[in-house]
Amino acid sequence: MMLKKRFGDIKDYNDWIQPILVQNYQTILSKELPKLKDKIQSIHLCFTTDPFMYSQPQIIAASENILRMIANHGIHASVLTKGVYPDSLQDLPKEFSLGITLISLDEEFRKRVEPGAAPYEERIRSLKKMHEIGFNTWVSIEPYPPPNIHEQDLEEILDAISFVDRIIFGRLNYNKQVKEYKGYKSFFNNCADTVRDFSRNRNIDYHIKNGTVADT
Repeated sequence: MMLKKRFGDIKDYNDWIQPILVQNYQTILSKELPKLKDKIQSIHLCFTTDPFMYSQPQIIAASENILRMIANHGIHASVLTKGVYPDSLQDLPKEFSLGITLISLDEEFRKRVEPGAAPYEERIRSLKKMHEIGFNTWVSIEPYPPPNIHEQDLEEILDAISFVDRIIFGRLNYNKQVKEYKGYKSFFNNCADTVRDFSRNRNIDYHIKNGTVADT
């Protein structure tokens, strides 16, 4: 948001939270995908926005269209959302990787830190359905908060997504409250151990993000 404001693309937070669709995305992709398809290993949607914004049908439809264009050129795609996957994606290649961000199960916390995102239960239910259909599914548990920001049981979150094929875990960064929690390094180290043990015991692939584990 601060970068967009700095370069004059938005004026304030109210501008920032209004989704804007790139109107000529189909034209751009129609030119770029055929030209680059042999050089592309995978296309990810998306770390700088949400491809399946909750309750934003225009954005959802555009993202589905983009995924179909990618599939038509034989390119792999991965997706990460805080929204809900529409049932209409069922005929996409099952090699596609569909993921959700999930840092809690507490709806009051979600309303505070992710006010425009889908409720946690809806996200999990949607991803599980995609998994049962046959898609490769994953969860990003990042940015995970320390107890002084929100106290919770990490194992409960892991149990709720035990069906997935991959788990990515990362600590909360760029927040001064993290270092205000005494023993925050040990806390995140223990969380990483919990994710490792949980994943290994269930034969789930996992990745601990760089910077999450630290020397104490």
